[in-house]
Amino acid sequence: MTIALVLLGLTAVLALLLGIGARSGHAMGLEEWTVGNRGFGFVLVFLLLAGEIYTTFTFLGASGFAYGQGAPAYYILAYGTIAYVLGYFMLPKVWTYAKQHHLVSQPDFFAHKYDSPALGIIVALVDIVALIPYLVLQLTGLGIIVVAAGYGGVSNTVAVLIGAAVVTVYVIISGVRGSAWTAVAKDIMILSVVLFLGIYLPIHLYGGVGAMFTEIAKARPGFLTFAPKGQSVWWFVSTVLLTALGFFMWPHSLASCYTAREAKVFRKNAMVLPIYQLILLFVYFVGFAAVLKLPTLKGAASNLALFKLVVATLPPWAVGVIGAAGVLTALVPGSMITMTAATLTARNLYGAYNKNATDDQIVFLAKCLVPVVMAIAVFFTLTGNSTIVTLLLVGYSFVTQMFPALVASLFPNSGATRQGAMAGIVVGVGVAAWLTFSHASVGSLMPFLPQAIKDLNVGIIALIANIVVLAVVSAATRRSAMVAAE
Repeated sequence: MTIALVLLGLTAVLALLLGIGARSGHAMGLEEWTVGNRGFGFVLVFLLLAGEIYTTFTFLGASGFAYGQGAPAYYILAYGTIAYVLGYFMLPKVWTYAKQHHLVSQPDFFAHKYDSPALGIIVALVDIVALIPYLVLQLTGLGIIVVAAGYGGVSNTVAVLIGAAVVTVYVIISGVRGSAWTAVAKDIMILSVVLFLGIYLPIHLYGGVGAMFTEIAKARPGFLTFAPKGQSVWWFVSTVLLTALGFFMWPHSLASCYTAREAKVFRKNAMVLPIYQLILLFVYFVGFAAVLKLPTLKGAASNLALFKLVVATLPPWAVGVIGAAGVLTALVPGSMITMTAATLTARNLYGAYNKNATDDQIVFLAKCLVPVVMAIAVFFTLTGNSTIVTLLLVGYSFVTQMFPALVASLFPNSGATRQGAMAGIVVGVGVAAWLTFSHASVGSLMPFLPQAIKDLNVGIIALIANIVVLAVVSAATRRSAMVAAE
């Protein structure tokens, strides 16, 4: 057994112990298990929200995207910062309303705000469909990281099963507190690893960051700039907009916000998180460092750019430390996703069916569903079902469709009705699914448009359809209500 595998194993044990230890002194009722009894301060809320910045997608995908695509990868750096600005104004209102009405999930908010249990069920179903592929992504990344960092000493299947078991155990026992405690270890490790790699590798391999970019620009002209069409500046702007709007619409992200002790926590976080987002630059540097040193990686193999470069450059103990940080980027968001999916099923689907269910019954069912959710994700991870890949692509488009109805609900005179909100979400999700499964683009649908418009992210169409339907149906149902009142 190599030192790298020992370090990976110790990390899994550490995550398990931290997760279990988080329960100490807390009775795990519904609000305690799901939202930490709304008692988290600035640091814990920061760590939970930061967990959405540094997942396996970022650790592998951002470096791999920079390696394979060049300039288009910049969108990953930009959208979070815009999302935090939106959160500065939006999240305190959401948190205040959730606390007043003891809400513990995203569908709770929609159902209560619009006085529509049916809307809550629709939102829960959309959320679950989006969450399962996202959990599969974390487990897939976990397997890749362990196999690469462990020099093949542990198989992908074993790595996924162990990671799934660790998350399942501590989520059942400690709920959101387990995620928060493991997030502390994750962020300390990931911050250290990313800064080290982003500084050391360009200096070691090229003599510095500037020299690295100079060599890439000479060897790959145009690689570091946006293309005139396709993934152009217009694609970048529209993609940043869509992902920024959807950032806090992921149900586990909103659940993280419910954990706050007071509303001003979000304003403090909105000022600090954009700075923390800049650490992503160093992830890019690793991906760019691999461009000329590992020039043969193609397709999905580009996601291995970071670890292939690390394995080729650093000693096994360092590879083990880096792999350990990568493991935690899977376990922390994976635990939040698992708990949220189980809560949605118990609270917003079963709870809607059995309106007499108590909070104790709901939390017991949610805990029982945790291994079920994880087993489904493990199945898709190990079978490599291609449908999951397609669903993953549409997941962000799905959750972004919640944004118009949520924002409208924060303004008392917006005029949005429950029928309008429901119709807008259903149409937006339907259009997003159709566009993704058909592999359509704005250019293929409307080839007569100017190039700049054809380059827009196709999700814009789904969002526009959502907003139009929300406005039209809301106007029609308000008019019908006025006529009925007369």
